[in-house]
Amino acid sequence: MSKVKLGIAPIGWTNDDMPDLGGENTFEQCVSEMALAGFQGSEVGNKYPKDPAVLNKALRLRGLTICNQWFSSFLISQPFEEVKAAFEAQLDFLYAVGARVIGASEQSGSVQGTSKSVFEEKPVMSDAEWDKLCDGLNKLGEIAITKGMKLTFHHHMGTVVQTEEEIDRLMEGTDPAKLHLLYDSGHLSFAGIDPAAVLQKHVKRVAHVHLKDMRPEIVAKVKAEKLSFLQGVRLGAFTVPGDGCVDFKPLFSILDEADYEGWYVVEAEQDPALANPFEYALKARAYIKEAAGI
Repeated sequence: MSKVKLGIAPIGWTNDDMPDLGGENTFEQCVSEMALAGFQGSEVGNKYPKDPAVLNKALRLRGLTICNQWFSSFLISQPFEEVKAAFEAQLDFLYAVGARVIGASEQSGSVQGTSKSVFEEKPVMSDAEWDKLCDGLNKLGEIAITKGMKLTFHHHMGTVVQTEEEIDRLMEGTDPAKLHLLYDSGHLSFAGIDPAAVLQKHVKRVAHVHLKDMRPEIVAKVKAEKLSFLQGVRLGAFTVPGDGCVDFKPLFSILDEADYEGWYVVEAEQDPALANPFEYALKARAYIKEAAGI
């Protein structure tokens, strides 16, 4: 575990997809409370300074660094050169602020930000689209390598890579040297997938980890009432490790046995008015210390 660093995502303070959730919370409050709670790093949120020098100064004052940022790819639906240009710009920014990982999610046809049912109306790729996605990710992965970065893929509810079968096909269709997996315990659990089984299968491809817990009663409601992903988030589908139904101890063991080196990032989007971000950050940090020994 000495090779593991602990980070936390700002989405618990201010939600990028639903800015009214935590709209009152400032960037300075967010990063200060991250540091106070005992974390070493952060992912990038929508309130973070866009100037690397300004961001680095604010983080350095608090002993933090940036570890990753979400990248929306549209490899299926946009010309590759457009995706490449946006990708390279984000890579350069991330490298300047200390990150060595970027987390892509294919957003072509995604319903995660819509009112559509996350279970019944998610997009499904054709064979041709699969080929296009895998080829594009391999190319982006090559670009990342030239810039000293690793490209990881974030499987996500409401997108073309949500199910276990889709994760397997993505891993089989891409080059292990060029594309890594951003493993997310919460999205697997939300999708009804055993997070330990998927981790055991693909642990050698994992280069970034999101620690996200889940409240099963909320997900059951989402499924029964055909709700959207964002409705599920508002209702409290996600929470921090140790506060839901996910058993993290086997996950930590699998990662430890595989000699995982990288970040564990607590990412649990909730309504800050209902789940105080600092309180839940402290709760997550205490649980990780107890369950993982770090």
